[in-house]
Amino acid sequence: MKRIFLLLLLCNPAYSNTINTTSNSTGSVVNQAVQVVPARQFQYQLGNTIACQSATLAISPFISSTYGFGSPYEPTYQKPVYDVSDNFGATDADGNTIGDGIPDNPGRVLYTEQVRTGMRASNTSLNGGITATWSIPLDRSQVRLCRKSMAKQVELYEASLASKRLNYEMSRAKTCADNLKNGFRFKLGSEMAKICSDIELITVPNMEHTHTIPKK
Repeated sequence: MKRIFLLLLLCNPAYSNTINTTSNSTGSVVNQAVQVVPARQFQYQLGNTIACQSATLAISPFISSTYGFGSPYEPTYQKPVYDVSDNFGATDADGNTIGDGIPDNPGRVLYTEQVRTGMRASNTSLNGGITATWSIPLDRSQVRLCRKSMAKQVELYEASLASKRLNYEMSRAKTCADNLKNGFRFKLGSEMAKICSDIELITVPNMEHTHTIPKK
C-alpha cells in the first residue's frame, strides 16, 4: 500500500491549490448633535417692582443637511494575486523533492483582479426633528404670592386712575360752569364745545331761610 502511494506521488506533478477570499467594506459615519440651551423663562412684569415667573414650554424645530465626498474618487482597485506554490525546497525520507513551507516564487504576481471599493462619489443627508423643553418653577408658593401681589398692585393702579379721573372731571365741570356764569362758551358745533356739552347750570338752593310759625 505504501509503494502504491509513493508511485502516485512520483507520477503526478505537485500542485498548489489556494483559496483566497477577500472582503472589503468601506464607509463613513457622520455624527450630528443638537444642543438644547435652556432659555430664559417667561415672566410677567408689572412696573419696575413686580416680576412673576411662570412655566415655560419651548418647542424648537430644526433641520440640518450634510454633504460628503471622497477625493480621489476610486470606485475600484486592482488587487494582485501572488504565486504561493510550494513544490520545492525540501526532500522526504525517500529523497523525493517536496515543499518546504516557503513559496517557490515569492513576490511573483500571477494576475490582478478588480475589486470594488464601495466608495461613492458623494453622500448627502437631510435630517430634521423637534426639541422641546419644559421649565417649571419649583417654589410654587412664591409664584402664587407674586401673582397675588400683582393683583393688588393692579387694584392700586385702578384706584389711582379713578382718583385722577375724578379730579379731571371736577376741574372740567368747574371751569365750564364758571365760563357759563361769566357769559361765554365755546361755539356750538365746534370741537372744543364737546368738552362742556354735558355741563349745565342750575339754581343753587338757598339753605339759609327761616319760616315764621304763627301762634294760635
